[in-house]
Amino acid sequence: MDKIKNNDTYGLKRLESKNARNAIIQKLFQDFNLTPIIAEAFYQQVSVYFSEHSNISLSSGEVSYEAVCSTEPAGKHIRLTRKVTCRLKLMDINSDFDALANFGLAGMRRLRIERLTRQAYDQGALLTYEDLALLLTTSPATVKRDVFFLRKDGKFIMTRGTKLDMGPWLSHKSIILDLYFKGYSFTDIELKTNHSETSVKRYLADFIQVATLYKQNFSHQQIRLIAQKSDRLVREYIQLYDIYYKLDNKRLLELISPEPVGQDAKKKSNSQSRRGGKNNE
Repeated sequence: MDKIKNNDTYGLKRLESKNARNAIIQKLFQDFNLTPIIAEAFYQQVSVYFSEHSNISLSSGEVSYEAVCSTEPAGKHIRLTRKVTCRLKLMDINSDFDALANFGLAGMRRLRIERLTRQAYDQGALLTYEDLALLLTTSPATVKRDVFFLRKDGKFIMTRGTKLDMGPWLSHKSIILDLYFKGYSFTDIELKTNHSETSVKRYLADFIQVATLYKQNFSHQQIRLIAQKSDRLVREYIQLYDIYYKLDNKRLLELISPEPVGQDAKKKSNSQSRRGGKNNE
């Protein structure tokens, strides 16, 4: 069958323009006094926003929740902060039921706090006590007590207050360094805190700078200005230094007093290598 040469005989172009997309663009053009090009650009951008925040597929037990982006600074009004749409596993039948059977309602709630905060952080967002209270149908005071219990138990719970150091707790950087000085490996710290090895090493580098200046008898104010760190963080780092220095912590001493590889060290290393080689034979 031959194709029709003039395929606009039926007014297809006009019919194609009669769709929801063009109707919305026309509304934007009319209601906000925009040019057609700007109105179309607005429509396309809003479509992207809608896709990011509304077009979320959920599995059994999951909920979609809007949380504040983890990069948003403290002091910004919550209404003006960037939000991230998170997929959160509110109910995991196997683990939740096991916690309920063994530790009761409080145990199940605490397990969910661990899971929800970790999942939100993995997706670039941070939950507050109020968020957790709403998700778990309890009060912020109860969530606060649960988080305190979990931290006492050695668990690391990343909330917005912890990340931005807005609450009464130690900063997350100090907590991570504390784990390092207690002998945890980088892998263990990553699993407990959801921080990459690169982040941990960056915190260590900052700590070394503060500790070195403190050893050289610089004042807190001078250290804060030189290191470009908050007064609170400088105080926490100095406190960590004092605690672990008195304990002769091996990791701390290695950080602040690195021994250069001299001739004696090289000879010892070569001697050990030779002994090792003989043993292997």
